[in-house]
Amino acid sequence: MKPSVIEKSHRLPREYYKGSSFVSLTICIQDKVNFFDNIDIVNVFIEFLRETTEKFKCKIPVYCFMPDHLHIIMTGIDEDVDLLKAAAYFKQKTGFWLGKNKRGVSWQKDFYDHVLKKKESLSIHVKYILDNPVRKGLVDNWMDHPFKGAIGYNLEDVLAGLI
Repeated sequence: MKPSVIEKSHRLPREYYKGSSFVSLTICIQDKVNFFDNIDIVNVFIEFLRETTEKFKCKIPVYCFMPDHLHIIMTGIDEDVDLLKAAAYFKQKTGFWLGKNKRGVSWQKDFYDHVLKKKESLSIHVKYILDNPVRKGLVDNWMDHPFKGAIGYNLEDVLAGLI
């Protein structure tokens, strides 16, 4: 009989993901399949992001769809918001959609996260995310990348450090 393997959690304690924390997430497509290169598909996933923000009372200061992964920063609008539950919900809903509509395409098992510390600049993190398509050679200027935006915020206000 094979011994069971217990995976060590790489997450911070749950309270770090609550309320008005800013959590940066990277969610990857399994086997690095290029999937987010079609505006119709990206729009479906943006609608799932909107649904998630409404259901879990959170906002997204930035999202950026890359060909094989998605970058998001999320924050709650009140202290009861659980951003890990919101991320899990988004993955579950979109995973179901993928299974139904795009056989052979799925999310990786987990996702990467980074809880921004109070002293970290949100606008610097947002700029870093928006520059991903430039670093990848997809566009010369992040403004030309069609698969980026914000939900619940004006992206220009986020970049100006107004939130």
